[in-house]
Amino acid sequence: MKNFLEKHVKQYDIGIAVVMLLTFLCCMFQPMYAADRALTDQMWQQPEGTNAKIKIIKIDEKTLSELGQYNTWTREIPARLVEILSQDPENAPAVISFDILYINEMDKEGDERFAEACRQAGNVITATNLVYQATTKQDANGDYYVDPLHITMMEESYPALREVTGDAFANTVQDEDGYIRQAIAWANVGSEKIYSLAYATYAAYMEKMGEDCYQPKVYANHEFEFDYSGRSGEYENVSLCDVLNGTIDPRVFKDCIVFVGAYAPGMQDSFHVAVQRKTQMYGVEIHANIVDALLKEKTAVPVNKWLLAVLMALVAGLCSRFIWKSKIWAAGILTAVITVAEFAVGTLLYRNGYVMPLIYLPLILSVVYVVYVVSGYLVGEKKRWEIMRAFKKYVAPQIVDEVSKGGEFQISLGGERREIAAMFVDIRGFTSLSENLEPEEVVEILNEYLNLTTHAIFKNGGTLDKFIGDATMAVFNAPFDLDDYIYRAVCTARDIVAGAQDLEDRMEKRFHKKVNFGIGISCGPAVVGNVGCDFRMDYTAIGDTVNTASRLEGKAMAREILISEQVYEALKDRIRVTEKGMIPLKGKAKEICVYSVEEVL
Repeated sequence: MKNFLEKHVKQYDIGIAVVMLLTFLCCMFQPMYAADRALTDQMWQQPEGTNAKIKIIKIDEKTLSELGQYNTWTREIPARLVEILSQDPENAPAVISFDILYINEMDKEGDERFAEACRQAGNVITATNLVYQATTKQDANGDYYVDPLHITMMEESYPALREVTGDAFANTVQDEDGYIRQAIAWANVGSEKIYSLAYATYAAYMEKMGEDCYQPKVYANHEFEFDYSGRSGEYENVSLCDVLNGTIDPRVFKDCIVFVGAYAPGMQDSFHVAVQRKTQMYGVEIHANIVDALLKEKTAVPVNKWLLAVLMALVAGLCSRFIWKSKIWAAGILTAVITVAEFAVGTLLYRNGYVMPLIYLPLILSVVYVVYVVSGYLVGEKKRWEIMRAFKKYVAPQIVDEVSKGGEFQISLGGERREIAAMFVDIRGFTSLSENLEPEEVVEILNEYLNLTTHAIFKNGGTLDKFIGDATMAVFNAPFDLDDYIYRAVCTARDIVAGAQDLEDRMEKRFHKKVNFGIGISCGPAVVGNVGCDFRMDYTAIGDTVNTASRLEGKAMAREILISEQVYEALKDRIRVTEKGMIPLKGKAKEICVYSVEEVL
């Protein structure tokens, strides 16, 4: 079973499962609800214009200035308004809705006049207020739960008025983020079904017009979401005082829906709404928008959470699998396409009465894409680092760093002419040494020797060109410019000779064999670069300078450092030497002057 899982369950499969689970949980519990609704409000809440049949008579600052503060009014003022609007039945409004509470009785004469005016008009609706309190309840299975919208009481109009206008609650519904985008169609108060002010107004208007009412889909506590048709001030509105003093002809309200309500900051009846997030809207305008949405049949309910969560999880899983198996550009295009497609589907559903969250799938896929890009980069860097680390065991680190610039190995045939110092080191008597030892012992001695030469070369900034059997070749001032490179080459030889004694002691103690080597150094021009063929190359230096160094090494005795005349001339104030005189070198037509280094100052 373990082998089966290891074979068939890959790391990215686990990752995809995590993505699917995360998507499912996000769609179910919507942890970023406020951010998501801010996005959907921006996309969907685009007012298309208000209905001219909906008008507002406002209790504004102008009205309060002329009639005094609202709490000082008698019921004769609203009574006069209803009488003026209804004086000509042929030109009367279809319905008059007061977004104002008339709970307690005040003066008997004013109360009776208002109630009588409403009775004679026959088209007046006044507001009540539902009082909610979170209450623990028990369901049919005996399980307890908390109902945050339990209605404890209803503040109704005074009896005489309630008898002729009925009950319609004016409560607004604030969403989780504090904005209003939902409305309540009705509520059950005991055994009685009470309609909201907006829905009751809409129903009365449709009855007056002789048309059937639109029944919006509802959810939870008989709620529905609605489209705003207008922002603050966009519904036709007039001051109450202008209607009362005859400035406004009441015939302009013929067959209209007339809302009467607070339109002044001091009356504390304004709320944050989805259509204008930076400014508040008066409650009477919100009711007007709800009625407008019912007339246009632009309402919506949330899609089924379980169905949405499952579908979104499947889409996220499939897209994640595609992303992880695609090129970066293809994965980016897919993420963008899925985002656009989801927004299009969400908009289409909203126009057909369903609300779905939009932020989670694009956000999760974007995270998956970013993780894919970052992990791909990290994996690539890890592989590159591993290749370079392995490559540096065979080629000088400077060369590896140079050819790997830009994140890729760019190696091509060719070279450049440079001034260099070339150094060769070779074990003396290696052939006879090999004949008297086991192969494993020979390899161990060789590795110790090569370790010594390599560390000395790298310590002084040289480039390890290659190992040639028991010989080591190094160049200085290639592939990069190196300050005082001739001196560095001689210092490298000195360090090798200095370490030779310890190596000789260890080898003699272990294998009873002495290990010594000679060193040759030359300086001058050479061609440095890659030689070989397209599929196998070698970085090296070629030229007479290199040949001379090799021949000098061949002439050197054990622990002897032989240098050319050019090296001596460059460093004669910094080294002590013994002149060996003119010596013929194999392959060279002329003898050259050779020096043996005794001390490096």
